[in-house]
Amino acid sequence: QVQLEEAGGGLVQAGGSLRLSCAASEGTFSRYAMGWFRQAPGKERECVATITWTGARTYALDSVKGRFTISRDNAKSTVYLQMNSLKPEDTAVYYCAARSFGSRDYEYWGQGTQVTVSS
Repeated sequence: QVQLEEAGGGLVQAGGSLRLSCAASEGTFSRYAMGWFRQAPGKERECVATITWTGARTYALDSVKGRFTISRDNAKSTVYLQMNSLKPEDTAVYYCAARSFGSRDYEYWGQGTQVTVSS
């Protein structure tokens, strides 16, 4: 079972940047596709960005394209979300998640980290 721990959230002014990281306990981290999700108060959880196990392919939500970048370092069992040009509407709890090869769903989730963007 994979344990995920996010870090890097906080309070930032609009236009600022944050870098989230998610460290995995599983030594076979490279076998998992990874994703970042977020949930704002009163809203459903949405997928922000995903990355394949090799890092060769990524996906980003339209509203964050050009501002957020997902990356991974398999040697460190860590996935990152670089967030630039932050907007108040990016305020949410951000979660990382892992999906094992062949699975349709993300099976493992971190506890979440709060990102608050002030206007």
